[in-house]
Amino acid sequence: MDTLTFAAAHTSTIKLGTSVLDLPYYNPVLLARRLSTSDVLSKGRLRVGFGVGWSPDEMEAAGADMKVRGARADEFLQVLKTIWTTDPTEHQGKFFKLPKSHIGPKPVQKPHPPIFLAAYTPPAMKRVATMADGWNPAGVPIDGMAQMFGAIRQMAKEAGRDPSELRMIVRANLFITEKPVEKDRHVFVGSLDQIREDIAACEKIGADEVFLEIGFTRGGQSLSNWQRLLEEFRPPRAAATS
Repeated sequence: MDTLTFAAAHTSTIKLGTSVLDLPYYNPVLLARRLSTSDVLSKGRLRVGFGVGWSPDEMEAAGADMKVRGARADEFLQVLKTIWTTDPTEHQGKFFKLPKSHIGPKPVQKPHPPIFLAAYTPPAMKRVATMADGWNPAGVPIDGMAQMFGAIRQMAKEAGRDPSELRMIVRANLFITEKPVEKDRHVFVGSLDQIREDIAACEKIGADEVFLEIGFTRGGQSLSNWQRLLEEFRPPRAAATS
């Protein structure tokens, strides 16, 4: 969140997103205010990515209960939306109790910043279908992404939502190799051409965006290498016409 505040102050057009904030480690009231502040400072450029976490060690260190993370996440999202959209705000639930309160600032985006969820199990996918604006997969094979996103959209339809409104933003954890990977290749691992093919395949199955995480590849922590690698995957510009 602090990094997003810095980015908001030094940019004017790019979208600012989190991928992902693990909900078990946060309090919804405090997080709602921090996220709203980022949306206000960026003039409505925030996108929020959430997950429920997976590491027992991190859960223990944060004082979180892994056994209730799914149910708690459902209520957490309800509290966030209530804080962002109502004034005064009030909530009485199993995990969170909020007396009638005036909580600000409210986000610039209405009804709230778009919410994207990392989800890989049926209950989590249902959470995307019923409570989020889109899905944020990472590390899933292209065919698997297509099948899972289709299932999420079907769940949304069954819940009375318009499935076409759900978006898919793919997190591409890049690991670039000098030579093509011939056997047992994971998505976004391989030569530049192989990764370009993966990006094109994501577009073909309906992904709205692919954002590149290059910290896993060699040289990815260097700013100059980071910029150079991003240029490698920039779509070709259309030729100028007179």
